[in-house]
Formats: sequence, structure tokens, C-alpha cells
Amino acid sequence: MKNKIEFLVAGTQKGGTTALDVYLREHAALLMAKKKELHFFDQNSNFRWRPNYRKYHQSFDMQLAENRMLGECTPIYMYWESAMRRIFEYNPQMKLIAVLRSPVERAFSHWNMEKQEGYESLSFEEAIAQEAERCRHVLPLQHRHYSYLERGFYSEQIRRMWRYFPKEQTYFCKNEDLKFDTNRVLNELSGFLDIPAFESVEAKTVHSRTYSCELEQELRTTLNKYYQHEISQLEQMLNWDCSDWR
Repeated sequence: MKNKIEFLVAGTQKGGTTALDVYLREHAALLMAKKKELHFFDQNSNFRWRPNYRKYHQSFDMQLAENRMLGECTPIYMYWESAMRRIFEYNPQMKLIAVLRSPVERAFSHWNMEKQEGYESLSFEEAIAQEAERCRHVLPLQHRHYSYLERGFYSEQIRRMWRYFPKEQTYFCKNEDLKFDTNRVLNELSGFLDIPAFESVEAKTVHSRTYSCELEQELRTTLNKYYQHEISQLEQMLNWDCSDWR
């Protein structure tokens, strides 16, 4: 199949992927999809029969694809259990990128988004208390809206990625590094994607929302303890220092 998509920004939701998508679109050697978040590999309807990759490719301006690397950004792929197998079956050489954020900050930002978009009526504390029961209703699938805490268990998602793809085909960075050390991250990405270096850029703030309330310190402390073991696992897997997430 000519002009296969070669890289994906696969995670994580509320991790800073919109800013990364903007940076990637500015590189002359890359061709991104016409829009962000195609949701091809997480939609079961696309895989009930033989996948229609031609339809997937129509989301790219293939007339501009010559000598360019094709990619797209759908941050639910990392979380969606069946997505990695589907991606592997499409292109075993796919390169996967994920921007990870403090699980507590990610969860609160996720809830804030769902609240503002009208999907959530509960307070954050109520929503996470009822998360397991609400998500049980969609099993064996994952919940697209109410999976506030579950999405922050990155280690399981990374293991799933590595089950199908060698570590050399995956790249992870922290949200804080993308935000505050942007050019270093982009330099690492250019090496990972094997493309010329990015031009020096100014850090971008996109899709920044004003929160309707602040996360209470007592609840933050409780959630930090909740994720303590998970963060330790992540530090070991990626050789990171996540002390700022504790």
C-alpha cells in the first residue's frame, strides 16, 4: 500500500497533544491529516469487516505526500485497548508518540472539559467516586467520557504499545517538557522521526481552558497517593524523574 501513515501521536488526552499537532504541521517534511483526531483505529465500526484504509487515507491531502512523512494525532489511541493491534496490522513500522501529563492534573482537566462541553453534571469528587460504576456500563469497551482516573494509568497502556511495537518505535515526553523545554523535545522528535531538525519555535498555548473551580488540596493529596505506585512504575519503565507529579 503506497503512502501509508508512518507516525501517530497516540496519547494522551489532555496531555498537550494539540500544541504538538501544531508544531508538527509546521515542519516541511511532515504531512499531517487535514484535521486533528481522525479516530480511525478506536472506532469499532471501522473494523467489523475488512478495514477501509482508502477512506482513512482520504483524510490526508495525498497530492502533497511525495517525499513527506504522513502522520496524525488521535490521543485516545494509547488508551483504547484494541487500537494498538489494529495499528500494528495496518503498519508494523508505525512510530508512536505520546505526551504524558501528571495523572491528577490530567484527570481534573479531563473532567473540566467534559463539564464545559455538557457531558458531565457531577462535581469532580462525585465523578471520580462513581467512575467505576459508570464505566462498567460500557464493558468490554472503555468509556470515552467518564474515564478520568483510569486514563492516568499509563504503565499498562505503554506495555500494550510495547507488546506490538519495539521500544525504538515509541517516543514519550512529559507535558511539562513540551511546554517549557519545547525546542529540546522537538529536536528529540526530529531524531526519532528521522527528519531534518525543527526550526526554533516559541512555545504555544492552545486549547487552554479556564477552570470553573480549583482542585481542592485535600483531594489532590488523596489522588497523589492513589497514583503513587503507578508513578513509580512509570519512572522505572521510562527512566524518568516524576517527583513533580507526586
